[in-house]
Amino acid sequence: MPEPAIKTAFAYKPLYMQVKESLVGHLIDGTWQPGQLIPSEIELARQTGVSQGTVRKALDAMTAEHLLVRHQGRGTYVAVPEESHILFRYFRLRPDHGEQMFPESTVTGRKRCPANAGEIDALHLKSDDLVLRFSRIRRIDGQPLLTEVISLPLSRFDGFEALEDIPNNVYQLYSERWGITVGRAAERLKAVLSNTADVSALACEIGAPMLEISRIAYDLEGKPVELRISRCLTGDFHYQVDLK
Repeated sequence: MPEPAIKTAFAYKPLYMQVKESLVGHLIDGTWQPGQLIPSEIELARQTGVSQGTVRKALDAMTAEHLLVRHQGRGTYVAVPEESHILFRYFRLRPDHGEQMFPESTVTGRKRCPANAGEIDALHLKSDDLVLRFSRIRRIDGQPLLTEVISLPLSRFDGFEALEDIPNNVYQLYSERWGITVGRAAERLKAVLSNTADVSALACEIGAPMLEISRIAYDLEGKPVELRISRCLTGDFHYQVDLK
């Protein structure tokens, strides 16, 4: 007997994808918290009314998207953004030689201000909406590598201005403080030349080749939550992405 569809409106989707969407809902509404052990496949199959194999396939898809982490002999846990494999999912700069490292960050400024045209478009804001905009320099092994300007919709990050310190891993901060989990990001890359601001921040020569990365990060519901513009020196580093 065929398994029942969980959501009639999405009957055109494979059943495991319908189950996945239902389980992702537990992350969105906070039922499942970062680091939490989730129910077993058998229990989830009972709760959703589908086979254990269908549940396993849904969990496989969520694990592939770094929403869950499986630990042999311990079970399946909600991913914590601080875990190294998740950090490097969103940091794609690699040294030409040597070991991969995650950068340290120094915040150089922050302010509340009206959204500009780029922020309005990227974050789906209204013309009179406000954003929280902060900038930072990121270093690897003490070497300045890139600058970032990060813009957040003020309406979703209440209290951000009052933070004494902004941690290096802001995606973990978003998750723990505001319950906002970054599920995916879209990036555009462009070759540029360094300007006077880059020279001051990164101690490079004027006109040095750089990579500009414009990223929009989305939450689990597909809503944009962050616009990030990075300008990176590429003399000893490259941008790497694995195509599957």
